[in-house]
Amino acid sequence: MLLRMRRLLLLAVAVPATAVVGALLAGLAGPGWAALVLVPLAVTAWWWRALGRNWSSWGYAEREDDLLLRHGVLRRTLTVVPYGRMQLVEVVSGPLERRFGIAAVVLHTAAAATDARIPGLLPQEAARLRDRLTALGEARSAGL
Repeated sequence: MLLRMRRLLLLAVAVPATAVVGALLAGLAGPGWAALVLVPLAVTAWWWRALGRNWSSWGYAEREDDLLLRHGVLRRTLTVVPYGRMQLVEVVSGPLERRFGIAAVVLHTAAAATDARIPGLLPQEAARLRDRLTALGEARSAGL
């Protein structure tokens, strides 16, 4: 759903922008210049593919003592968040995400550099993950 939402947003911006550029070029410079409308179309096609690659790069794994998060296409990032270091785990969902039926889990730790976000989850999965991470965080931090 996250990929679908992002691609629809891309089209919502790109289609009107391309139509405006095409109409302006055809009206002001002539029909031959309207062929430059292919440039925004090529950029839109490139972004369409880039969104798909970015979406497929996201992943997480729950391990015994920590949570692994990975994302990124060009600059790949692997974040390891120990359960005992989690201070706050919340489920967030803006109006657009709610419309598409998705949510994100946001993890806050003492170090801002290790805060993490897992986007594009179904609300039930996000709530399950929040509850599990909260329970594991409380169990691991009890000895501190």
